[in-house]
Amino acid sequence: MTVIHHLRVHRSDENLEREGQLAWRIAEVATDPVAVSDEVVEMIINRVIDNAAVAAASLTRRPVSAARQQALDHPVSVSGDGSTVFGCPLERRTSPEWAAWANGVAVRELDYHDTFLAAEYSHPGDNIPPIVAVAQHVGADGAALVRGIATGYEIQIDLVRAISLHRHKIDHVAHLGPSAAAGIGTLLGLDTETIYQAVGQALHTTTATRQSRKGEISTWKAHAPAFAGKAAVEAVDRAMRGETSPSPIYEGEDGVIAWMLDGKDAAYEVPLPAPGEEKRAILDSYTKEHSAEYQAQAWIDLARKLHGEHPELVDPANVASIVLHTSHHTHYVIGSGANDPQKYDPTASRETLDHSIPYIFAVALQDGAWHHVDSYTPERAGREDTVALWQKITTAEDAEWTRRYHSEDPDEKAFGGRVEIHLTNGETIVEEIAVADAHPLGARPFAREDYIRKFRLLAEPVLAPEEIERFLELAERLPELTADEVRQLTIVAKPGVLASAPAPKGLF
Repeated sequence: MTVIHHLRVHRSDENLEREGQLAWRIAEVATDPVAVSDEVVEMIINRVIDNAAVAAASLTRRPVSAARQQALDHPVSVSGDGSTVFGCPLERRTSPEWAAWANGVAVRELDYHDTFLAAEYSHPGDNIPPIVAVAQHVGADGAALVRGIATGYEIQIDLVRAISLHRHKIDHVAHLGPSAAAGIGTLLGLDTETIYQAVGQALHTTTATRQSRKGEISTWKAHAPAFAGKAAVEAVDRAMRGETSPSPIYEGEDGVIAWMLDGKDAAYEVPLPAPGEEKRAILDSYTKEHSAEYQAQAWIDLARKLHGEHPELVDPANVASIVLHTSHHTHYVIGSGANDPQKYDPTASRETLDHSIPYIFAVALQDGAWHHVDSYTPERAGREDTVALWQKITTAEDAEWTRRYHSEDPDEKAFGGRVEIHLTNGETIVEEIAVADAHPLGARPFAREDYIRKFRLLAEPVLAPEEIERFLELAERLPELTADEVRQLTIVAKPGVLASAPAPKGLF
């Protein structure tokens, strides 16, 4: 049965014992030797495949190439075998923290992997790169890797259920540092004290403002979770050497809650697995069929449907206005409620466009499809008829869709809304959608074959056919892999692919 951890700020003179601290409770979950169920193992395999798929699609993008070059400019650490870097030959290795960095950027760059939304936002698949990197470096087997990933997902999702960061303009990766540190701790079989210290430092070093996802969104958007994964690896290393971290990191009177979140009178109820309870949180997360912010997934599906049923909507001359009635989060983060003029700017960056639901809905409505590259090109964004339609689309917060967004009932939790399209001829079209087609409750829930199809689609341009089969064969045997096979759990690009990518030079 789930245990609710009551979290509040404590004055220094209250002397909160570490056993009462959230970081300690996280560490206890990480050290609980409970077995990973077959259902969870299957989903972990799906998400390992999913991560590799989106990493393959991003191999030649400049931010990914820059991070890869940074990693490759560092030698393998002397106390292990090193870790692989997506795209590079199996024998080309770097130290685990830099592999976590490079692979983390590759996974996040296209905003195309899994998601969990509750009090906070998250992409829990961001836990996988640092945990795999450490597993490869130390020679862990597949069973240990599965346990570590299960912990990473569990901790991040539990924190996301309870603690809002964005409300205080703190970036969501502040939940990722602690979860990745805990997952690495499980992987390595560390004791509770060591994981506790690692979780504290990982949180302390990954709290940053949310400006990375505001206004003109920069390439740091993809680097932020990779930085958190890298920081988690370094935090574990430091804790293993016996060094300590700020405490109590969450509850202290000068800690994260008191000064970065809800303040000295704050209280949160954090759900965590009870001792002996399975870590099943990954089953509550969901992946993306489309390369865009998760809150845009259902809207893309609805736009595709409307494209087929109402071809007249393609022409902006037929449309007077389009209003997307949706949740608070969607309206204020990727909608017109953000008050970001960049969300209506045809020259905006890709990172900005994939956080603009007016742009995304316009393109999906006109094209009846969504593509991770073609839908974002400057030519596509600047098309005159698209700009005209785009400017007619706004969002509005709807209390019922906000309530459903925050619902704890999985059968009514929703990330979509209702669209009202007013035509110039006086007619009105009204449609609604609750969840994306690929959502577990959607029209076409993603299953193993869908993850594999997504991988093949994204990997075929950059991986040889035999490499695609090699990776899939390994991934589908994940819990049975030997340490040597775990070291091969990566993707190797076709000859010439990486050479065609930008190769920026820096300090290293």
